[in-house]
Amino acid sequence: MRHVIALDVGGTGMKAALVGADGALLHRARRATGRDRGPDAVVTGILDFAAELHTYGAEHLGEPAAAAGVAVPGIVDEARGVAAYAANLGWRDVPLRELIGGKLGIPVALGHDVRTGGLAEGRIGAGRGADRFLFVALGTGIAGAIGVDGRVEAGAHGFAGEIGHIVVRPGGTPCPCGQRGCLERFASAAAVSEAWAEACGDPEADAADCAEAVASGDPNAVRIWQRAVDALADGLVTALTLLDPRTLVIGGGLAEAGETLFTPLREAVRQRVTFQKLPEIVPAALGDTAGCLGAGLLAWDLLETTDGMEVTP
Repeated sequence: MRHVIALDVGGTGMKAALVGADGALLHRARRATGRDRGPDAVVTGILDFAAELHTYGAEHLGEPAAAAGVAVPGIVDEARGVAAYAANLGWRDVPLRELIGGKLGIPVALGHDVRTGGLAEGRIGAGRGADRFLFVALGTGIAGAIGVDGRVEAGAHGFAGEIGHIVVRPGGTPCPCGQRGCLERFASAAAVSEAWAEACGDPEADAADCAEAVASGDPNAVRIWQRAVDALADGLVTALTLLDPRTLVIGGGLAEAGETLFTPLREAVRQRVTFQKLPEIVPAALGDTAGCLGAGLLAWDLLETTDGMEVTP
């Protein structure tokens, strides 16, 4: 059965699948990223995991994978196939496409994790059917994916979609990026967790606990939550003014709060728009499988451009 390898590399774990031409997940697997052992060990783990998947396909599906798609965090040079930088993995300028392709002997596509997840949401998830969409992931940080006619825009230098670093509160909280007042310092799951832990005096409390407290009417939780919603709405209106998306897909940990987030967020965005067209604002549909499914789409897209051609991995 013809299939591809889809591999989503995260800060702590890797999710993988063998994906058929119809999008079916023929085999799934997970591994620890092993970042505590250093960047070289992470790369070795990725190569070994990819080789295991390649062998599994040959033994159980009748043939080895035809291609591989790999999604990684940080700064990614997709055109060159290089993982340029990832603070949480500690690597710089890793030629992952060349390394994986050389080990497996197949063509490899390398993508940014959030853009790859956005690709999946745009084609087969919550943004399906929208010619223009913006996917925003509210996790430890905030990042986005700009979707245009079934593809995701990487930008001239691989930085497109970094909505988390729109300054929404000038002169505000310092951000590791070097600016002050960035959106992700106010509206990420990490920012809400930090604020709520301080407010309630429980260092283990997180954004999910804050959402529960909001639902029960806790005034401190409501204040913290509304601050995040207001900042997020400001950032999103800036983005939709520039991009004019038809659909705005919100995912990541904070989106798991459901209507506790989406009801006030839709209203906050509605209040801020003037001449802009209000997009449909919907929750992501694919959950934590989005990156892996998107990596599979990258691999199949690569095959569409390489079938019938001699390819050097």
